[in-house]
Amino acid sequence: MNLIKDLAEHNFIYEKITESIIMNEEYLKAKKEYEAKVSKAPATGMKFTSVSGESIKVLYGPEDYDHSGYLNEINFPGEFPYTRGIHANGYRGKIWTMRQFAGFGSPEDTNERFKYLLKNGQTGLSVAFDLPTLMGRDSDDPLSQGEVGICGVAVSSLHDMEILFDKIPLEKVSTSMTINSPSAMIFAFYLAIAKKQGISFDKLRGTLQNDILKEYIAQKEYIYPPTPSLRIITDMIEYCSKEVPQWNPVSVSGYHIREAGSTAVQELAFTLADGFAYIEACLERGLNIDDFAPRISFFFNSHLDFFEEIAKYRAARRIYAKRMKDQYKAENPRSWWLRFHTQTAGCTLTAQQPENNIIRTTLQALAGVLGGTQSLHTNSMDETLALPSEKAVKIALRTQQIIAYESGVINTVDPLGGSYYVESLTDRMEESATKIFNEIDSLGGVVRAIEAGYFQREISDAAYRYQKELERKEKFVVGVNEFIETDEKIEIPILQISPDVEKKQVERLKTLKASRDNYAVEQALEKLSYAVTNNLNLMPVLIEASEKYVTLGEMVNELKKHFGEFEETAVF
Repeated sequence: MNLIKDLAEHNFIYEKITESIIMNEEYLKAKKEYEAKVSKAPATGMKFTSVSGESIKVLYGPEDYDHSGYLNEINFPGEFPYTRGIHANGYRGKIWTMRQFAGFGSPEDTNERFKYLLKNGQTGLSVAFDLPTLMGRDSDDPLSQGEVGICGVAVSSLHDMEILFDKIPLEKVSTSMTINSPSAMIFAFYLAIAKKQGISFDKLRGTLQNDILKEYIAQKEYIYPPTPSLRIITDMIEYCSKEVPQWNPVSVSGYHIREAGSTAVQELAFTLADGFAYIEACLERGLNIDDFAPRISFFFNSHLDFFEEIAKYRAARRIYAKRMKDQYKAENPRSWWLRFHTQTAGCTLTAQQPENNIIRTTLQALAGVLGGTQSLHTNSMDETLALPSEKAVKIALRTQQIIAYESGVINTVDPLGGSYYVESLTDRMEESATKIFNEIDSLGGVVRAIEAGYFQREISDAAYRYQKELERKEKFVVGVNEFIETDEKIEIPILQISPDVEKKQVERLKTLKASRDNYAVEQALEKLSYAVTNNLNLMPVLIEASEKYVTLGEMVNELKKHFGEFEETAVF
C-alpha cells in the first residue's frame, strides 16, 4: 500500500509542478519573448521536417505534451504501458543481443562466417537465405539459375541445414532466421537437426521472421495467397506454444515496410496491424492468448531521423500494451510486452563514399538502443556494393560494442524520457497510428486492405514524396545529392561469390535425391497432403518429411497443389 501511495503522490506532484510551469505568468512572458527572437533570427532555408515529412517546431516545451495521467501513459520502466521500456533496470540487467545478418554462398561458407562472428563476440546468429530459398525453390530449379548463394546461403534440404549448423551448439545460441513464405519448412529442418543432436525442443531459443503479411505489403516474396498463409503461421504459433516454448514463431516485420519507402508512422501502424491480425487468427483458432502472445516479437527499422525513431519504439510499446490488455484481455504481463529486434536502415546506405555508412549505422544503432531494443543488427558499410566482407562485418559489430561498453548510454534507463520533444513525438506517433488502424478496419482488416492495394498505394505515395524532396534538395544525402566527389574511387574489399557455389549445390542436391529413400519421400508428401485437406497442424508432418530428406521445393510444391499461388493486383 505504501508503494502505491508513494507512486500516486509522485504523480500528483509531477503534474502540479508541470501545471505550475505552464500556467506561470513569468514562463508565458519569457516564451513570448523567445518566440519574438526566433521570428527575427536568420534561417538556413533548409526544410525542417522529419524524414517522414512531419513538421517539426523550432522548440518544444512542457505545454507540448499531456502531462496528466503520467502513470497511465508513461510510467516507470518495466511498468504498464511500458513506454519507457519493458525491463525495470533496462540494459543494466542484460545488454541487447548483438546479431549480424550472415549468409552467403554454400552452407560451408556461412558456417565458417558464423564461427568467426561468435569468436569475435557476437551473442546470437542471424541467417540470411538466398533468393531461391526465400521463394521456396530448390537450388536445381530452373528459376534458381544464377541466384544460388548470391544474396544469402542456399538451403534446399535437411542436409544443407546440417552443414550450416555443423559444430554450433543449438542449445547455447539464439538463432534468428529471416525467412517468410517457406518458413515452416526451414524451421522443420532446424528442429530435425535438434532431434539428431539430441537437443530437447524446450531448450531451443530463436526467432523466425515468418511475417507473410508484410510480404504482400512490401517485400513481395510470397508464394501462397494470404488466407492459407495465415493458416500455416497459426499452425506454427500453436505448435511452438506447446513444443518449442522459448522460440518466437513470428517476428512481425516493419523493417521491409520501411525499406519499401514508408514513413515512420506507416511502419509503426502497418507493422502493429499485421501483428494484431496474427493474434486474432490465433484467437479464432481457439488458442488462449497468454499461451502464445509472450513469444510474438517484432522487428523494426532504425532510420536516420534520430528522435523520430526513438519515439516510434516508445509509441509501439504503449500501443501494443494497451491493445493486448484492454482489447484482447491478456492477463499475463509478459503478453503485454512488445519485444523487438532492430536493424539499421539498409535503404539509407550509399554506394558513394561507402565509409560514410559507418556513421549512418552508428546513429541508427544508437537510436535503437535509446529506444529500448532487445536485439540489434548493424549493417555493414559495403552492403550496397556486395555481401559484407569480414572486415566490414567486424566494424559493424564493434559499433554495437562501443555503444554498449564505452558510450555510457546504458547507465540509466530511457535517458530521453521526459524530453519535451521526445514525449510530444511519442504522443503524435500514437495518435497518427490510431487513425491508420481505423482506416484499415474500415477496409475490412489487413487481408482485405492488402487485396485492395491500400498498403501498397500508401507506401508508394510516401516514397515518391521523399524522392521529390531529394531531387529538390529539400532533403540531403551526403555524397549523393550534396558533397559529391566526382572522381571518387571505391577502395574497400568486395566479397565475390564464385559460380562454383551453384555447381556444387546442384550436384549435392542431385546426389541427395539419388541416395535417399524415395519411396519414403513419396509417403511423406502424401501425409502432408492429407494434413492439409484434413485441417491438421502441418508442423509434425513437415518435420517428418524433413527427416526423410524431402527437399524444400518438394514440400512447397505439394502445398501449392492445395493453396495455389498469389498474384498481386497492380497498383498505380
